[in-house]
Amino acid sequence: MRVLLTGAGGQLAADLQSCLRSDDLIPLPHAELDITNPAAVRAQMARHRPDCIINGAAYNRVDDAEDHPDEAFAVNAVGVELLARAAAAAGAVLVHFSTDYVFDGTKRTPYVETDAPNPQSVYALSKRAGEIFVEQHCREYFLIRTCGLYGQAGNRSKGGNFVERMLRLAQEGKPLRVVNDQVLAPTSTRDLAEKLAPLIRTDRYGLYHMTNTGECSWYEFAREAFGLAGLSADLRPVSSAEFGARARRPPYSVLDNAAYRAAGFPDFRPWQDALADYLKQRQQARV
Repeated sequence: MRVLLTGAGGQLAADLQSCLRSDDLIPLPHAELDITNPAAVRAQMARHRPDCIINGAAYNRVDDAEDHPDEAFAVNAVGVELLARAAAAAGAVLVHFSTDYVFDGTKRTPYVETDAPNPQSVYALSKRAGEIFVEQHCREYFLIRTCGLYGQAGNRSKGGNFVERMLRLAQEGKPLRVVNDQVLAPTSTRDLAEKLAPLIRTDRYGLYHMTNTGECSWYEFAREAFGLAGLSADLRPVSSAEFGARARRPPYSVLDNAAYRAAGFPDFRPWQDALADYLKQRQQARV
């Protein structure tokens, strides 16, 4: 299978490249393919003629999107529509990633794929628009909603993923105030890539929730990371109101991997196990 991977410089893309080594993989970072440029999309499609497009490109600066909606929608919606149209015209499968933030968080049980989205921020609206374009233009697609991603490659646009930022600030002795009223299922990019690889070789197209299992608040996630890393930190829980982020976030956005299990695949492992492995690999990489 010839796979074209956009956004190849991102943290999820790094693990996807590792897990898809057996394929004819064409990783294209932003410098080689700006998905918001119609001519560039057409040129790369004509050059590579992929069987599958995996879109790893995204605008994920949630708070900045409030001040720069055009940038968020350009990447998360317009660029996605260009890829969706290109995939449909070429008869290629499109794999696209979305977010738990498309939900408003009013539920108190995990969201399943049939629950109605109700995005509450510019970022979430832009991601929901991208979902709609995929469903509108493609017949053969995998639309993957996931949550709280972290991976060994980090997240360049955010200065490292959440775990790395927390560990760095703790080592610097900085006081840490982390929200305790936003509940999610943090997800390892390695686990997501490993679970995605067999799915995209099937014809079980559609919408999937794919996250590590269990749930925690961001504060509990940070506390677990410090405990596993053996770090002492000045860590205190705060409310979202106290933290004062510009963009609204759902108070509860845990996703249920119902469709993935129904497709016959074993569920993800608990988030705690994935985090422990991440920190172990992180330590080994530094030896």
